Amino acid sequence: MSIALPERTTPVLAAEGTGGPVAKGRRVLAPGLVAASLVLLLVAVAAVAPKLLTGADPLAADPLHALEAPSGAHWFGTDQLGRDVFTRVVHGARYSLSIGAVATLLSVLAGGVVGLVAGLSPRVVDEALSRALDVLSAFPEVLLALLFIAFTEPGTPSLVMAIALAFAPRYGRIVRAQTLLVRRSGYVEQAVTFGFSRARLVWRHVLPNVLGPLPILATIGLGSAIVNASALSFLGMGPQPPSPEWGAMLAESRNYLRVAWWAAILPGATLTVAVISLTAVGRRLQRRFEGRR
Repeated sequence: MSIALPERTTPVLAAEGTGGPVAKGRRVLAPGLVAASLVLLLVAVAAVAPKLLTGADPLAADPLHALEAPSGAHWFGTDQLGRDVFTRVVHGARYSLSIGAVATLLSVLAGGVVGLVAGLSPRVVDEALSRALDVLSAFPEVLLALLFIAFTEPGTPSLVMAIALAFAPRYGRIVRAQTLLVRRSGYVEQAVTFGFSRARLVWRHVLPNVLGPLPILATIGLGSAIVNASALSFLGMGPQPPSPEWGAMLAESRNYLRVAWWAAILPGATLTVAVISLTAVGRRLQRRFEGRR
């Protein structure tokens, strides 16, 4: 009696994270990452040079063509005043991105200074600053921003400062943790034994290692800042109509969803895609910074 042996097969080695064999050392760009990068490129062009994408006036009203559906003449349709929605979305990128970027920059600077001081100060000062950061972090970011605007007046400057105040604690806690980690590392302790001054230690050893991850974290945080700024603008706390800011556009068009869904859905979809793209690119940069593929 003969016994049939199973056929011998040759194993195929697949690269990690792929579904098939690839050449050694070859890197395949993820389609999602490429798409996210292209979206960010378009948003950046819209913010810097909107006339490259549309030559129309975002404030020009045409009541005779109000609430028209998307067409070849108006890609995103028109709103209740007959304004071209696509043109307003393109010009609105400058408002939303500038508010988010300035607020993120201010929050990184403020949080970074507080976190650095807390990490380098004696225990009493560190505990006081840490508890202050914990108290601010306990509030939802939108609520904290609303509390700030309640004591000021609605508008772009107040909105920027409110978002910066709301996001500063997250960066402060990160910088404090990194400062304590670097401060207790072996090479810093060795530099202390060599008699290096405190200023030299901070400038040459602490700052480069502490501030390195901040630009990447700020890229991820920029998306959250834009979302929160748009939410506050939707509530009337940001740029006032007829400014073509994305959140303000949603507020103006929410009463026409039944008859002209495009006036609110398409700006909202643009905001969503832009934030998702920012987060995707930021996460990718974070993985590369941490040595992960």
